[in-house]
Amino acid sequence: MIIDFGATPPVAALRMQAQAHLANYRRVYAASEKAAGRHEDTATLEGFLDACKTAGIGKTVIKARDIETTFGGKIRNEDVADLCRAYPDHFIGFAGVDPHKGMDAVRELEHAVRTLGLRGLNLQCFENRIAIDDRRMYPLYAKCVELDIPVNIHTGINFSLKSSPDFGRPEMLDRVLCDFPELRAIASPPGWPWIMELISIAWRQPNLYIGIVAVRPNLLVKPDSGYGPLLQYGRTLLQDKMIWGSAYPLMPIGRTLAELRALPLEASITAKWLGGNAKAFLRL
Repeated sequence: MIIDFGATPPVAALRMQAQAHLANYRRVYAASEKAAGRHEDTATLEGFLDACKTAGIGKTVIKARDIETTFGGKIRNEDVADLCRAYPDHFIGFAGVDPHKGMDAVRELEHAVRTLGLRGLNLQCFENRIAIDDRRMYPLYAKCVELDIPVNIHTGINFSLKSSPDFGRPEMLDRVLCDFPELRAIASPPGWPWIMELISIAWRQPNLYIGIVAVRPNLLVKPDSGYGPLLQYGRTLLQDKMIWGSAYPLMPIGRTLAELRALPLEASITAKWLGGNAKAFLRL
């Protein structure tokens, strides 16, 4: 089964309003977003689900976000949970909470998991303007361990001109996982331009996975792109830690899937990247 570890279906409640801080993303991803609209009839939820079926995708992870303190936006846990309940065989929901809200965020996370049925935590630290290893994050990590849920953490460059790239440095993940060795975490996107830094940490930390998300897979075979080590280590030492996601609507689902399948990987390793590793990470 193919698992898409990160897409946003065309549902109004999942499209955050007031995204002025992400305006530069529209410039950076303009061609890719145009291709997503051109290549696939995904203007409706039914069209999106049909595209997933055509691509052979059995599960899609959808993620809430709470950035009210910094940028006034929120994708509510309740709305993610509603979609998961409506399509329980297809969607897996991750909660989003605002670390600046302290214990209220911890309680919201517990409610999202125990009551709403969400299966993980999504943290976009550059949008919260908070470091991955900031002590204000630690109660959330501890709650993830207690609830036995994984956490998705944005790593690598961000293109917002209202935040700092430093919030995505992978090295901070190592400090967190040393303090929380039971925490299951995925670095997604995969840490560019600090690819080797992320690889060294994923090699060192048994519970850290790498998300091939929001990056065109063909960059892994392009000389001097900076992504090449992901292919080298991802087909050898880290083959059990690589997880694919389309990042739709930033990128077309079919195109990114085709590019990943075209990588020089053994069929058994491709199967791990496309679903086997995600199944283990999510404990499906």
